Amino acid sequence: MDKVYFDSAATTRLREEVVEKMTRVLKEVYGNPSSTHSFGRSSKALVEQARKTVAGILNVKASEIVFTSGGTEADNLALNSAVRDLGVERIITSKVEHHAVLYTVNQLQDCFDVEVEYVTLDEKGNVDFADLEKRLQNSDKKTLVSLMHVNNEIGNKIDLKKTAELVKSYNALFHSDTVQSIGHFDMDLSEIPVDFTAVSAHKFHGPKGVGFAFVRRNSGLKPLIFGGEQERGHRAGTEGVHNIVGLEESLRLAYDNLEEEKDYVTSLKKHFIESLKSEVPGVKFNGNCEDFENSTYTLINVCLPVSQEKALMLLFQLDLKGIACSKGSACQSGSDQGSHVLNAFLPEEDLKKPSLRFSFSKYNTKEEIDYVVKSLKEYIES
Repeated sequence: MDKVYFDSAATTRLREEVVEKMTRVLKEVYGNPSSTHSFGRSSKALVEQARKTVAGILNVKASEIVFTSGGTEADNLALNSAVRDLGVERIITSKVEHHAVLYTVNQLQDCFDVEVEYVTLDEKGNVDFADLEKRLQNSDKKTLVSLMHVNNEIGNKIDLKKTAELVKSYNALFHSDTVQSIGHFDMDLSEIPVDFTAVSAHKFHGPKGVGFAFVRRNSGLKPLIFGGEQERGHRAGTEGVHNIVGLEESLRLAYDNLEEEKDYVTSLKKHFIESLKSEVPGVKFNGNCEDFENSTYTLINVCLPVSQEKALMLLFQLDLKGIACSKGSACQSGSDQGSHVLNAFLPEEDLKKPSLRFSFSKYNTKEEIDYVVKSLKEYIES
């Protein structure tokens, strides 16, 4: 095979329908959405229609959707404003969060002297809810809890509704990075008392450079970017109309085809796990990968029985065979410190072995999986 793409957790291939709609907007609807003439009004109408579509899918109010450049900006918006404007003095999070959360929390600790606590994790990287509740009980400081819905490296999934209800029972704010889950799981945010979420379009076959924050009504959140009154004053800057329309179309199609595509991608994940177990003795799966109830169907994280010497060339050799996968988040590419997620819970023995993330989409096939498994087996046995 010439090319095999198993890195959809980093970014997904665009749907053709999305490309076509974005291209049409780029060609035909080029007015500034803030302009009052007909060209501007046409662009503004597309932005507001997209906002209504997104809000309808999540069962929230259109005014609660703030378009951003992606999930990282949405995370930063919620966390920074919570401390700066909403009086948060303490943040409870975990050591397996995306760096968009962890680095922001570190910065807030340095600049605002925010108290930061990390919830205990079990041997598979799951949040210890008894420990979370204990931490919520043990302080009268205004607190925000930030826990991602689906982990981007190991795929562990928390019960978002249960978590939100626990957090709110102690009058704390709740923020969740939902970048790996919205577009892949049904989400009724009117039933889940989360205050802020973050979303990126390029995780569900939409364009890069656009996403949104869900900001619960009357939260008091203030902007992170200043300069204009766009996004009802929440986010200054001329809206990328074509990107927002691309986000709308990709999210709509994701939910129109959710059950069919979920079943198909789940079958790919099952086939990958079964094939690896059969062909690669000693393989392990990090986190909850084998637990289909408590992990996403879109990825697996595999610990391979390979020596440290061979591990150094593994990704390179796979790339030579046209296989795209990753060691972890694409956002930490180039780091030689290993995965902060795996470092948070794996035993030292497993950390010495290479772990790879393979993530899937509707565009993958079982034949591609067979090719990858064959390539891994050949390299391990060589």
